[in-house]
Amino acid sequence: MSIKFEKTENNNELKLEFTIEAQKFDEAMKKVYGKTAKYFNIPGFRKGKAPMAMVEKQYGTEIFYEDTFNELVPEIYEKELKENNIEAVSRPDIDVKQIGKGQDLIFTAIVQTKPEVKLGKYKGIQIKKIEYNVSDKEIDHELGHMAERNARVVTIEDRPVENGDITVIDFEGFVDGKAFDGGKGENHELTIGSNTFIPGFEEQIIGMKLEEEKEINVKFPDEYFSEELKGKDAVFKIKLHEIKKKELPEINDDFAKDTSEFDTLEELKNSIKEKLEEENKKRAKYETEDEAIKAVCDDVKLDIPSGMIETEIDNMLRDVETRLSYQGMKLDQYLTMIGKTMEEFRKENEEQAKNSVKTRLVLEAIVKEEKIEPSEEDINSKIEEMAGAYGKKSEELKQNEGFMKYIKDSLKNEKVIEFIIENAKIK
Repeated sequence: MSIKFEKTENNNELKLEFTIEAQKFDEAMKKVYGKTAKYFNIPGFRKGKAPMAMVEKQYGTEIFYEDTFNELVPEIYEKELKENNIEAVSRPDIDVKQIGKGQDLIFTAIVQTKPEVKLGKYKGIQIKKIEYNVSDKEIDHELGHMAERNARVVTIEDRPVENGDITVIDFEGFVDGKAFDGGKGENHELTIGSNTFIPGFEEQIIGMKLEEEKEINVKFPDEYFSEELKGKDAVFKIKLHEIKKKELPEINDDFAKDTSEFDTLEELKNSIKEKLEEENKKRAKYETEDEAIKAVCDDVKLDIPSGMIETEIDNMLRDVETRLSYQGMKLDQYLTMIGKTMEEFRKENEEQAKNSVKTRLVLEAIVKEEKIEPSEEDINSKIEEMAGAYGKKSEELKQNEGFMKYIKDSLKNEKVIEFIIENAKIK
């Protein structure tokens, strides 16, 4: 077997020409025949028992060509890439030049390759110091949330609906005098001012009295997810059954005792402040890392192959699909809901994918340049941590090559970011 390499006119692209001996091709054809013989029905022979020559005579020798190519080529292709240190980042564009029984198999494969990264400045970069201080307003905001969670709901019988009330209503919607799907509800709980219904709906319930019936007029937004309803005028028949309101507890020492492990409001405030300070430290750390990575990447000019960007978008789509599955939704349903095609969605995410790939390539180049490697202690510590999270034994995880690669790559990534920050000038 022989292979020739040739750079194409495009950056980071190679053209490989493979020549595989006729003997190997014919042997692969026999193997394919052995796997597929059971599917051929030749007169005079039991199904699957006809000799290969009879099958070729009946259907033509080329009946086996495609399967033979797929049987023979992938392993050879991957082996040659590995032996020649070619890091392919796209599926090969195959062009078969010659194929046939008793002939050498000749084909070309054009493939995009991982680009070489010429690093710019990554030591001594200047970045702005990021820090967040906890204000009294933020502490009061957290206390407000606690009060909301511990509020009691009381029934109102002596006044009409006010903004902020919780109402219990029956409703039915009509467009052009006809009821529409999904436009009806009974004993539905609606908080006025929550903006969970279409614009103008909740405001018209203000002032209604218990058991009052009313018709309200609204218009569905032009960007509404339902094609049948977007931009349409609608009439809703409403009946009000209940009015309720949240009563918030007074925020004092008794509140602290009832809602936390602390005896005084001051102790509770101090605890909230400590929690917010810890969150702010993490936020500042992540934002500092992002700024440092951006500064390093901005100093690198890199021609990223389209195959790497497309693969990254594919990964992003899989993440979206996974998150949607937890909500019982499929990707095509989500795209319909937001009014976008798959092509539009991919296009919108192209820039983010490109930046993600560039970041990964630049960090990998710094790891290589600085010979950054995680210690055995770091690796074992991470494995123990992950084993606890997954409920598995660390020795079991160590046997998984893919998992071990993931751990080492993750640690390298953490260490290279630490390296950039430690060598940065933070002002």
